[in-house]
Amino acid sequence: MSRIRAAARQNLPTLMKTGSYYVVHVCVAALVAYAVTGNLIASLTLSLLEPSIQAVAFFFHEKAWDRVLRRKAAAEAGTMAQPA
Repeated sequence: MSRIRAAARQNLPTLMKTGSYYVVHVCVAALVAYAVTGNLIASLTLSLLEPSIQAVAFFFHEKAWDRVLRRKAAAEAGTMAQPA
């Protein structure tokens, strides 16, 4: 359990961003699904299923981009540190 807490603390900004993205995505998906189907149950089912999967994918997408940016910054710092 302590590993989960540590991971949550370390990734708190990304988790918060993922959570807000999830809420917005569920609302938009529910409105679109209802507009397409006209069925409240179907729209709620679709609006909870698809965004839930997307939220997990978004979290890992953000982590991957963060890693890319950190590596790029480290490479640029290493290039600048070398004498000409």
